[in-house]
Amino acid sequence: MQKLFEFVVNHWDLFLALAIILAMMFGGGLSRRLKGYKEVETLDAVQLINHQDALLVDVREDSEYREGHVSGSLHIPLGSLDRRADELAKHRDKPIIVGCRSGHRSARGCAILRKHGFENVYNLKGGMMAWQNAGMPLSKPGKSKKRKAA
Repeated sequence: MQKLFEFVVNHWDLFLALAIILAMMFGGGLSRRLKGYKEVETLDAVQLINHQDALLVDVREDSEYREGHVSGSLHIPLGSLDRRADELAKHRDKPIIVGCRSGHRSARGCAILRKHGFENVYNLKGGMMAWQNAGMPLSKPGKSKKRKAA
């Protein structure tokens, strides 16, 4: 034990680097767990939508949404989500999947919904980029109607 302590003291910089790397590897998943939402892969999101009537909330900006979106999704830009969260009240007992372009903004959207008391919240891992890469379809304006919250 003495030798281990001496080794750590003599090589503190290596152990600091190890601690930083471990925090980066495991910190993201831990922080998501602490925040109370889960990440879901594209195919698992489709299963939630098809079998549990999950709602996909698209938090991208208007121009991004018009470029292509998941059919039946509800569009609420991230900047409006905090004040419009009550629009989702009738979906409170269903899974809510939050999506954006790559999964970063939707993580913030998940945190906002958790703050408003939504329990069953998922972040679409990889966002619409992952959705497209998985070969899943996107709708454009005129091809489908936007889902209404209320």
